[in-house]
Amino acid sequence: MAGSVSNVEVCDFAYTGQFEKLKECILADKSLACKTDQDSRTALHWACSAGHTNIVEFLLELGVDVNLQDDALWTPLHIAASAGREDIVLSLISKGAQLNSVNQSGCTPLHYAASKDRYEIALLLLEKGADPNVSDKYESTPLHRASSKSNLRLIQLLLKQSASTNIQDCQGNTPLHLACDEDRVEAAKVLVEHGASIYIENKEEKTPLQLAKGGLSNILRRIVEG
Repeated sequence: MAGSVSNVEVCDFAYTGQFEKLKECILADKSLACKTDQDSRTALHWACSAGHTNIVEFLLELGVDVNLQDDALWTPLHIAASAGREDIVLSLISKGAQLNSVNQSGCTPLHYAASKDRYEIALLLLEKGADPNVSDKYESTPLHRASSKSNLRLIQLLLKQSASTNIQDCQGNTPLHLACDEDRVEAAKVLVEHGASIYIENKEEKTPLQLAKGGLSNILRRIVEG
């Protein structure tokens, strides 16, 4: 069967969960496990995307490169973290997945866990040594991502892991600017309680207080003034 099967078909078997077909092909020709499709993705990338843990573990046991990047520089760990595949994230880390690998956008797996509210995955990444203050190509940190979406538990987790509250992105915005601009009241309160400045100006010379809507500016001012 392997002789008639392409690397693209093997990737499709991985994505659709056809474990026995994939296994038969790869055991007949182990080079298929590491070959890529038109997106420079291996079967491992696709199995991570679809959440097929059995296929992931089979490929990892064969020694497939856990850190191979696709054409947008996504690793299997980026994909698993973004898709919310907690068991797979754990398996990838146990095989040496690089926690702070960056893709074409400068994002680490933690950026995606933060923006998509993948709390357990973010916890795993941070406990294993992921950098909470890494910036993407827009100079946004995972805390910027979590704050703009008001992912409150993730904000609290990142702060507990020493995420900096006052890093500015390429527009000069801190996580607090983003929370205030999106009217994320609880997120803004938590950030200020953990040292976020209400006075930093962004590139439009706006402070978080000036972006705050309704009574939020008064709430934040009261927290700062004690």
